[in-house]
Amino acid sequence: MVHSLAREGVRHVFGIPGIHNLPIYDALLQQSQITHVLARHEQGAAFMADGYARASGTPGVVVVTSGPAATNTLTPLAESYSGSVPVFVVMSDIASPLIGRNLGALHEVPNQIDCFRPVTRWAETLQDTAAIPASLATAFELTRTGRPGPIALSIPNDLLFARATAVVPGIAASRRPPCCG
Repeated sequence: MVHSLAREGVRHVFGIPGIHNLPIYDALLQQSQITHVLARHEQGAAFMADGYARASGTPGVVVVTSGPAATNTLTPLAESYSGSVPVFVVMSDIASPLIGRNLGALHEVPNQIDCFRPVTRWAETLQDTAAIPASLATAFELTRTGRPGPIALSIPNDLLFARATAVVPGIAASRRPPCCG
């Protein structure tokens, strides 16, 4: 995931580490292309990403853990959605075999990704570790076509800990459409 973000030109990621997203933070520590900006609250991290996107003209990326941490980004995403600001929330989720079973897993929010659909262009829970690069490429392509807006990707923590061989898609050459006068 971190490699795919770097390939797309991401240089800053905002967020907070948590038990379910530690593999992302381990990968961030092992590279030097992306700087992590630690926030004190997930809502603050998402607002930082929104401000970064507005100021830089490039998507802001937020990394948070599952459950209440993920849902703390909903208010900033609503603002990003209404302002057509490209903000990506990459959130962890409970382990994929537990999703939808309502067992009370640590940080479980029933149907976590459904909370994000009303305030994003695209919200998806990934089902396979190998799908991470293609899903991120799709997310970035959405920021270059049509109305920009937030995107939420939920990755079950067992997928973050897994290893997979993945096809890394090429960077699309499309650009944002010009403003009409």
